[in-house]
Amino acid sequence: MKIASWNVNSLKVRLPHLQQWLADAGPDIVALQETKLEDAKFPAADIEAMGYHAAFSGQKTYNGVALLSRQPMSDVVTDPPNLTDPQRRIIAASIGELRVVNLYVVNGKAVGDEKYEYKLDWLKRVRDFLEAEIARHPKLIVLGDFNIAPDDRDVHDPEAWHEKILCSTPEREALQAILDLGLADSFRLFNDEAGHYSWWDYRAAGFRRNLGLRIDLVLISQALKDGARAATIEREPRTWERPSDHTPAVLEFEV
Repeated sequence: MKIASWNVNSLKVRLPHLQQWLADAGPDIVALQETKLEDAKFPAADIEAMGYHAAFSGQKTYNGVALLSRQPMSDVVTDPPNLTDPQRRIIAASIGELRVVNLYVVNGKAVGDEKYEYKLDWLKRVRDFLEAEIARHPKLIVLGDFNIAPDDRDVHDPEAWHEKILCSTPEREALQAILDLGLADSFRLFNDEAGHYSWWDYRAAGFRRNLGLRIDLVLISQALKDGARAATIEREPRTWERPSDHTPAVLEFEV
């Protein structure tokens, strides 16, 4: 199977890119973030025409998450009991033997900002939710835009980003607390070296100069770890006209 996470930064704008990538890459499951669409405007018919079922949770202009799957989905959750929030940032579903949780983690704006404190509190509540999920669903995948670079290998200039938003110690500790539930960063099962990124700022020729961060992650439980076969970041969609500032993070595995 192939599962991917992609922050599309407006599905209305990027739907042709998604359709092209689905046709070219043929993933079995895709987690989308920043769809920026109310549910009534989600392009479900276009997605179904590509051979995918869709579950989604959106809002106007901001946030929004979706799961696309070749197999039917069940037990869809968008508002866990401890995470009821008008911001549409979470969607979970059962797909075959898998439980898939798609997260669009709070950005946080800047270290010390009230949005930063909200981010850290939100991550604590997400950890509690995932702890319950992994107890019920051993074959768990948690993926999405985490808005956290796990360590300095995932940062183009660690000195410039030191203790800044997306790279601060409390954020990384919050991510580690999630990993400590028994999840593995699938990309690091296959790639140890620095210099691999999934997001590049639109400004200052960030992509051309490879001034990026790896903040789009696919985390897998121990029950799936032995089945992992390859993990990649697919840079090509970032080269297309009017691209998202993120590109797909992909895991290939056997259940």
